[in-house]
Parts: sequence; C-alpha cells; structure tokens
Amino acid sequence: MNRPEIEFNSALTKKEALAALLYLPVHMFLLPTVMAALVNKGMIGEAWANLIVYIIGVLYILAFCWKFLRRDFDPFIDQFGHCVLQVCICYGLMLVLNFAVNLLLFQLDPLENPNNAAIMDLASVEFGKTAALAVFMAPILEEIMFRAGIFGMLRKHSRIAAYIVSILAFSAYHVWGYTIGNPGYWIYIVQYIPVSYLLCRCYEKCGSIWGSISLHMVINAISVNMMHTLSQMPGDFM
Repeated sequence: MNRPEIEFNSALTKKEALAALLYLPVHMFLLPTVMAALVNKGMIGEAWANLIVYIIGVLYILAFCWKFLRRDFDPFIDQFGHCVLQVCICYGLMLVLNFAVNLLLFQLDPLENPNNAAIMDLASVEFGKTAALAVFMAPILEEIMFRAGIFGMLRKHSRIAAYIVSILAFSAYHVWGYTIGNPGYWIYIVQYIPVSYLLCRCYEKCGSIWGSISLHMVINAISVNMMHTLSQMPGDFM
C-alpha cells in the first residue's frame, strides 16, 4: 500500500519571507565584497572572512526566521522516519546524477571547479572553521534563503517556476564570483543543478525545511571530509 503524499504546508510569513529575500543580495554580493577587500589588505584571513560572513547570516536568519524554524520542526519530528528516508533517497540520487554530470564535464575537459578548489584549500589548513561553516551554518542560512524563501514563495503560484528559479539561483550563487575573472567558469553551474533540484525535492517531500537542511548538512559533511582527506594526500596522487 502506497504511503499518502505529505501535504506541503511549510511557509514563511510575509515578514519572514521579506527578511530572507532581502538578505540574499547582502549575502551574495555585499558581505563577500567587503570581506574580500579586508582579505586583500591583509586585515583578516580568508577562512575567518568566510566564517564571519556566515556567522552574520545565521544570526540574521535566527533573528527573523526563528519562529519558522520552530514551526517546521514539529512536522519534521512527526514524520522523522519518512524524512530520513527522503534524505537517503535524495543523497543516493545526487551521487548518480553527479556522476553523470561530472562525466559530461570530463568529456568537455574544462578547468577545475574553482569553488571546490577553494574549499579544498581552506579545508587543508583550516578544517575546523571550514567544517563549522559548511556543515552547520551554510545549510541553515542557504535553505532559508533559497528553499523557504525562493522555492517556498514561488511554489504558491507555480511549482515549475519554483523549481527553475530556485535551482538557477542556488547554482549561480556557487560560481558567479569566479566568473568575473573567467567567464568560462559558468560551465560549472551544471554541477550544482542536481543538488539544487534534490534539495527542493527533499523540502517538498518532507514538508519541512528541516528535511532539506538535514540533506544539505549530510552532503556538506561528507564532501568537506573527502576534500580534507584528499588535500592531505601527496601531491603526485592528487
């Protein structure tokens, strides 16, 4: 007997949605620009600069969207087994889709993904800060902005538009900063399409933002640990 589909009732209030969406350009453009200037002047290290950006973001989101996180926690716990299953399914699908995308990129023989390279460099020297940022802070902040904010608000009007806009925004978010110096890096937007889609799917299937937050945490935890392990290997191996 098929399990009945969980009704999607997760929603930010108008005030919460406005706060989440208004912070998006601050997080994507303003704070990184300020921190990059401080790093270039030698006033702060790159790891601390990234950490500060996410600390500010998480504090902001907790200040304005704490009630939403609390509201969505109950349905996540009530359907905990189902949500864990969805996280596992989505992670498995991500591995398959990522393999296909990476195989395609290998055929095209592009440059190395600059975002992954930057994370690997940070993980090799500042693993603790990088792990804290990627595993705990980024999932909460990014899921509120891209899934609860963009996907959740658009889904009320068009499910297709919600998927498309959220996927494109989240994918572009991870590469746009590197394309300023090299437009060829836009090709790496395709690497983030599978995970962007699956985070939306997990949010929708679980009916709680904690579903996509959990999936995001699992993905980042495994990825950062793998990058840290690879960064510690001899150069000839890598």
